[in-house]
Amino acid sequence: MQAVILAGGYGTRLSEETTVRPKPMVEIGGMPIIWHIMKTYASHGINDFIICCGYKGEVIKEYFWKYSLYASDVTIDLRDPNNEIQIHQRTTEPWKITMVDTGLKTLKGGRIRRIRDYLEGDTFCLTYGDGVSDINITDLVSFHNGHNALVTLTAVQTKGRFGAFKLAGDSTEVRDFREKPTTDAAWINGGYFVVDRKAVDYIGDDSTDWEIGPLEVLSKEGNLQAFKHTDFWHPMDTLNDKNALETMWQNDEAPWKVW
Repeated sequence: MQAVILAGGYGTRLSEETTVRPKPMVEIGGMPIIWHIMKTYASHGINDFIICCGYKGEVIKEYFWKYSLYASDVTIDLRDPNNEIQIHQRTTEPWKITMVDTGLKTLKGGRIRRIRDYLEGDTFCLTYGDGVSDINITDLVSFHNGHNALVTLTAVQTKGRFGAFKLAGDSTEVRDFREKPTTDAAWINGGYFVVDRKAVDYIGDDSTDWEIGPLEVLSKEGNLQAFKHTDFWHPMDTLNDKNALETMWQNDEAPWKVW
């Protein structure tokens, strides 16, 4: 099975980091967040990736082109006119990575449509390149296969930004105070999908988004299922998000590290 990663956006809300690199290449623990996402899939046996590149896509391509070199012991004989490299020990993951230029201004749906010729099989995984989770990909795929729908999304609940409480009637007495509760929060799209290839036909062109349009139509048809994930999920939308994830990693408290 393949995993498609959307990695072409500008990442403007994280401009402190994304002026020189695309958002999926922002590092957590010295490794790009896209690497963390790929490790999650790989821990469930998915090692074939398609990366939808766009803004500064050359940074992603160059990184994985040199990845094997960075992760290996090598000998370079400068006396050799061919400058051949001898690799002694390779510690890279057994990944196949297809990186596709899907356009600078293409919306998410358009990016998915642009990589359809690289898809193998009838079903593929899909996610954004800026969020980590301890989601069980194997269970997600099994859930999708057990339901008659073209797309399954992962539903998550985020912790509220503020403490919540109830007042006793019209009085000022506080009842049931909870700091940043999650149980009453709405379910939102967590970004880990399983997609039937037929769903790509719902995407028009480069100007078609994924959530606005295709998912709306699929939901009205009864072709969209939700896999509820109640454990860890964290986006990296802002510098505060990035710093929070970095702190978790440095303190060896990164729930998404399932490998």
